[in-house]
Amino acid sequence: MKLKTTYSLMDELLASKDHPLPDEKIKHQLGQMEKGLKSLETSPNPTERDWEVVSDAVNMLETMVELGACEDGSGLLQDAIEAMALAGQRHTQHGVIRLDAKGIVTLRAVLEDYAMVIQAMSARSMIHCHRITEKKMHDIILGKARPQDVVVKKLRKN
Repeated sequence: MKLKTTYSLMDELLASKDHPLPDEKIKHQLGQMEKGLKSLETSPNPTERDWEVVSDAVNMLETMVELGACEDGSGLLQDAIEAMALAGQRHTQHGVIRLDAKGIVTLRAVLEDYAMVIQAMSARSMIHCHRITEKKMHDIILGKARPQDVVVKKLRKN
């Protein structure tokens, strides 16, 4: 099974090692993340896509911390991972993706950390982290999760 990737190794090598991603890419990523979180917080029926974009940001930050590219400034990264897993489990059990109050506060703090990092990190480092994160997600999809990975078995209904 060939899974789609966002960036290639060539994209990574050609990216700036001195400057962040272009402003339009940063605005797009942060806008999608904010929209997804707002929907998870307040929408009567948040979508799987809302959950996915917030999870993507949390997963990216987890990779950055694992690689030593940044620190978990808020100290809440593991709580954010658990909050997203619980929201996914609520969806599989009840059909609606929901965050609890603690999850909302935690994700707000962690996503603020992510926003600061994405604006400061070089484009090359961001793309490298993105590629590593996608590889981890592809491995999970292919049944090769690491012991520390939190896996929501099935979010989408087919």
